[in-house]
Amino acid sequence: MRGPLLADRTTLRLGGKAVAEIVVRETPDLDDLAGVLAEQIAKLGGRPMVLGEGSNILAADRDLDLVLVRLEGDGDPEIMERGGDGSRISERGRDVVRIRVPGALRLPRLLGWCAARGLRGLEPWTGIPGSLGGAVAMNAGSYGLEVAQVLERVLIWTPGRGSRWLDAAALQFGYRRFDAGLDDAVQLVLAAELRVERDEPTEVRTRMRKWFDRKKQTQPITMASAGCVFKNPEAENPAGRLLDQVGLRGFQRGDMAFSELHANFLINLGGGLAEDAFALLDLARERVASRFGLELETEVKVLA
Repeated sequence: MRGPLLADRTTLRLGGKAVAEIVVRETPDLDDLAGVLAEQIAKLGGRPMVLGEGSNILAADRDLDLVLVRLEGDGDPEIMERGGDGSRISERGRDVVRIRVPGALRLPRLLGWCAARGLRGLEPWTGIPGSLGGAVAMNAGSYGLEVAQVLERVLIWTPGRGSRWLDAAALQFGYRRFDAGLDDAVQLVLAAELRVERDEPTEVRTRMRKWFDRKKQTQPITMASAGCVFKNPEAENPAGRLLDQVGLRGFQRGDMAFSELHANFLINLGGGLAEDAFALLDLARERVASRFGLELETEVKVLA
């Protein structure tokens, strides 16, 4: 499909036209994709960009020289009886379970699947709208639980290397950062194996409801947003507190605003424009730098 709108593919509902979109729906399609991807991108005249659910994207409202590469699929997770080396999975004193999750699977569906089977450990991710592949790619986290803490290994496909499993110990993780040590422009997370534990389904659901209720009271999870827009410059100075202290909680320009619930959430009130979003980000940087001498760095990926 030519000319897909980023506004239709991002949770912030902003962004202009990309050059084109390549959708991979079945893993066997990758065999064909490897041979034609570079040729097609060169013909279309854009830069490749892997896009998941678009839950951490702030894109300009103009034509963008991007060819989107998206992974789609409706496969379910599965419980693994044995590890990658063929050995049986066990940990002394703990009923540990390893689950294999498709990269295209959305986190809300993953958490629902875990709750139905009494698998605990991922409950703090309740309310995150992205896909598992996107969560791995940015080492997503919520209330102290990052992907790196539960990841066992990940299946990554690149045009030059094909598909290969990589152990988590061989990967580099940071604050909202993941590095597989690969230099390919296109890196698709096809699947990942996560470590969880067994519990009663009712207990898992109860904890999920508690996390959801807590987030609903402190974050605009029902609004069009891209989550936290800035990284925390220091552990003792989270971005939300800094923005609050410089008077930006609830501050609005056009139909874009910093949320009343959490100042570090940029929200689209319905007819927002990217230029207003960028103006708010610039204002936030200026005020925080002027008052605290701290530089705010975006946590969202900016496509300007």
